[in-house]
Amino acid sequence: MKPATGYASQPRAMDPRSTEAWALAEASRRLVLAARITDDNGEALRTALILNQRLWSIFQASLIDPSCELPKDIRDNVLALSILVDRHLMQRLGDLDGSKIQPILDINRSIAEGLSAQPERATDVGAAPAAPANPAPVTGKNAQPFMNLTA
Repeated sequence: MKPATGYASQPRAMDPRSTEAWALAEASRRLVLAARITDDNGEALRTALILNQRLWSIFQASLIDPSCELPKDIRDNVLALSILVDRHLMQRLGDLDGSKIQPILDINRSIAEGLSAQPERATDVGAAPAAPANPAPVTGKNAQPFMNLTA
């Protein structure tokens, strides 16, 4: 089984937050798919892990840029998460064990959900609460991308 090489189509004219959420979802989708491939000596997983590493490197560079407009506490929290992601990515690049990618998927999902959330407006105060998020995907034969970006 060969890894999927095409990108899930990204809608045009997305705001930066939506683009970042899409990128995290796409990176996670590729990790899940690559973790299922067992006949390529881990090459698909290595490629998906490196993609995820590059994405988080871009986030890190943006967060430490002096022109970053995010509040310092949010920047610090995301940078702390990025260190955790880096650690997990390096461990998985070392052992290419697709059954241990769940922490990466969980962090990607949490950040993507936060980026996708729309800020509350004053008129939304009495609105019904949002539906709970879907649980994180599992790894292995039954793994599913947490967002279906190919539909």
